[in-house]
Amino acid sequence: MRIILFILTILIVVSSCKETSDPVLINPSLDLDEARKHLEALSDDAMEGRMPCTEGEKKAVSYLIDAMKNMGLEPGNKGSYTQTVGLVDITGFPDEDMMIKTPKTKMDLSLGKDFMIHSERLSDRVEVTDSELVFCGYGVVDESRDWNDYAGVDMKGKTAVILINDPGYGGDDPTFFKGDTMTYFGRWTYKYDEADRQGADGLIIIHETNMAGYPWFVIESSWSGTQQGLSGIDRSKDCGIKGFITLDRAKQLFENAGLNMTEQFKAARKKGFTPVPLNSTISMAVNNEIKECESDNVIGVLKGSSHPDENIIYTAHWDHLGIGKVVEGDSIYNGALDNASGTATVLSIASAMTKAEKKPDRSVIFLFVTAEEQGLLGSEYYAENPIYPPKNTLANLNMDGVNPVGKMKDLTIIGKGFSSMDDIAKEEAEKQSRYLADEQNAEKGYFFRSDHFNFAKIGIPCLYAEGSYEHAEKGIEYAKEFSESYVNQRYHAPSDEYDPEEWNMEGIEQDGQFYLNVGWRLANSREVPTWNKSSAFQRP
Repeated sequence: MRIILFILTILIVVSSCKETSDPVLINPSLDLDEARKHLEALSDDAMEGRMPCTEGEKKAVSYLIDAMKNMGLEPGNKGSYTQTVGLVDITGFPDEDMMIKTPKTKMDLSLGKDFMIHSERLSDRVEVTDSELVFCGYGVVDESRDWNDYAGVDMKGKTAVILINDPGYGGDDPTFFKGDTMTYFGRWTYKYDEADRQGADGLIIIHETNMAGYPWFVIESSWSGTQQGLSGIDRSKDCGIKGFITLDRAKQLFENAGLNMTEQFKAARKKGFTPVPLNSTISMAVNNEIKECESDNVIGVLKGSSHPDENIIYTAHWDHLGIGKVVEGDSIYNGALDNASGTATVLSIASAMTKAEKKPDRSVIFLFVTAEEQGLLGSEYYAENPIYPPKNTLANLNMDGVNPVGKMKDLTIIGKGFSSMDDIAKEEAEKQSRYLADEQNAEKGYFFRSDHFNFAKIGIPCLYAEGSYEHAEKGIEYAKEFSESYVNQRYHAPSDEYDPEEWNMEGIEQDGQFYLNVGWRLANSREVPTWNKSSAFQRP
């Protein structure tokens, strides 16, 4: 009997060891050399800047499909690796000068130096002539706050002049429009849509670097050349012309209108603000070349073994700005950090998962979206035309610009506090000996500036995080200086190139492994991420 009991005890121990060593519970490892290979290829000049509807797109999409086939991912869209996204190409040629007539004088503004404009209307020429200028604060209408920056004004025949960001920025109350944390009301996309709803002739946004989160040259590079939108949308009643003006020229406008700009800006941050006529008119025009085109979201799937109908979705946008304005002899906007880095890392995560000893329980989808740089269009199209039912998508893990500066002590979550993904991220970050940090530049509205936002809008909890605050060896200031240098010199510029001498790939390896661990955990558990009750986003 003693021998039998001893044998049974041994069998139980052995069985227990087998269970705890189940290969499903062991995280696959990211191959850094593979990530580097993808990064170099996608950011090479041969990709021509990866602009949608160009030869650069064809090369990038072909590369992604070949990579997924080679690693064994199945087509993610009913036998196809692509989801076609209809786009409208609008190449605008604004008049070189914009005329503003004020009570004191006429102001002639120069394209590029003083203003940038475009039109989303599908018209060969769009003109705004002697349209009345009205200062409409931040251009915000929010019934829940009893806030209306257009109150009492019929905007037909008028052009709104508004501030970037939202009324909470720069104040002392963190609960007022979330203080320095930008709300969606601060994004230019919201301001465009609201001006359309108001029926304005035009919209001019006053650019200020701190409030926007990027310098004027980003406006020049982002809003010159071809702009794109989703096809099939009637924009005939939208604002005729939309664009930006520099802070210096805005100040001159207010002075010529007999107004103190600083005082007007302060007034716009107070409840009860009403629009202020500038007693001035604006005339501006743009010629358009218009064509329809088709672009592609690229999608592959690793089907789950036991719960294949449930899934998580990794996203990264493959596109960038293509070939544009020459800067220091270079016209190819390679987009190495933005977002060849994210695309390469997600490809490497997919490869690691396909090499795992056992398939995940839930399906894992790898979605590379188009036209993020044009306003999150590819992910918007997917959200409106989902291939996989949103109710079955447990989470979206988005990568957009992966840390090229080296290992970090922190993990900074963009949009921290929205969902239980924070708790999962905290646990997985701690396994890497990292701590969660608050978003350092919440005033820049990064949560609304990448593709996870469109998944959040349809109720799918999302994660967008990176190491960015405290470098593991060189500290906080070093990380800050690197980030500021990129934004001020390379963001949306030809100089966003992969530099093997400057880039420290250990940061990409660290964040990539973190994302791999989170995805593998969700794909092999019964965890269901949820939105926090205080969040504006909820499951339908």
